[in-house]
This record gives sequence, structure tokens and C-alpha cells, in this order.
Amino acid sequence: MAIGINVFLVHHQLLDGGTFGMGLVLHYLTGVPVGLVVIVLSIPVFIIAWMYHRPFFYNSVHGMLFSSFMIDLTYHPLYGLGTYLDQNPIVSAVLGGLFVGSGIGLMLHFDSSIGGSDLLCQMVANRANLNPGIVIFFIDFIIVCTGSLFVKEGSLFLSCITVICVGTMTSLLSVKRKRPREYAIGT
Repeated sequence: MAIGINVFLVHHQLLDGGTFGMGLVLHYLTGVPVGLVVIVLSIPVFIIAWMYHRPFFYNSVHGMLFSSFMIDLTYHPLYGLGTYLDQNPIVSAVLGGLFVGSGIGLMLHFDSSIGGSDLLCQMVANRANLNPGIVIFFIDFIIVCTGSLFVKEGSLFLSCITVICVGTMTSLLSVKRKRPREYAIGT
């Protein structure tokens, strides 16, 4: 996730959805570190998870803290790498989305999340028996469209490409394969 955000998205002021998308908007407008914003915005969702679904709380708090910390810790070296690469905005939108979506999808696959809106979507998806990646996908579009009203440098079209890539990778990697049933011999 840190690679996707710091190498690819930040250089072209591209947005992602969810809490990290809100963190990116505030980062672009104020310079506040993305991870710090994510931690603050995740507090209400973690309170809900604590009250109604503690396994999600326990499985997500470390994911949110670790991913937020890594994004802020690696900001300068990875941002420098992104400057060195000087990639095309469309390539940045796709690669940024694939890296971020891979991180989110792997965390969801192992019943963790990055907190914030992803945790909220995970709880909703679990209750409604939906793929969490699809729920996150739709919420992300709402956040990107709203955030694009405030961030003038980035492109709404490119940010939507990012969200499509994030949603696709999240959906692909979050799916759990059912294990074949083991049958007892001689029964």
C-alpha cells in the first residue's frame, strides 16, 4: 500500500477511496501525513467494531496502525523513488491502484483490514453476505468524486481508474477458497 500511495498516487495528486482517499485529500490540501489522518478518521469505526463485532476490531487495529505507520515512515524515500521514475499519470493510476488493492485484498483475505471505511464495508459485507471488495469499490467511487471537488491538480478520470484497479485487486485477493471436505475412511 505504501508503494502504491507514495510512489504512484501522490505525484499526480491522484485519489483513492475510503479513509486513505480522505487522508490523501487532506494531505494534498494541508500537508498532514496520510497515515495520521487515517488513524484519526478510523477511531469512530473502531468504536463501532469494538461494540458490535470485536473480531473485526482485533483483526483490523494492527493492520490500520501498521499500514498507516508504513505509509508515513516511507513517504520521503518512496516519494523520491516516484520522482526518479517520473511515470506517466495513467501508468501511475493503474500501478498505484494495483499496489493499494493488493495490500487491501491480502489483508481482507486474512480477516484483517486497514480500518476506516474498509472496516465498515467489511462489517456490512459480512452481515449482507457480499464480497467486501465490491462494497469497498462503490464507497470508493463516492469518496473519489467528492474529493475531486477539493483537489484541483489530480484528475477525476485517473482517480476513477485507480479505484477500479484497487477494487479489482481487492476483490480478486480477498476471496477465500473453500477447502475440500475431508471424508473419514471407512464411514
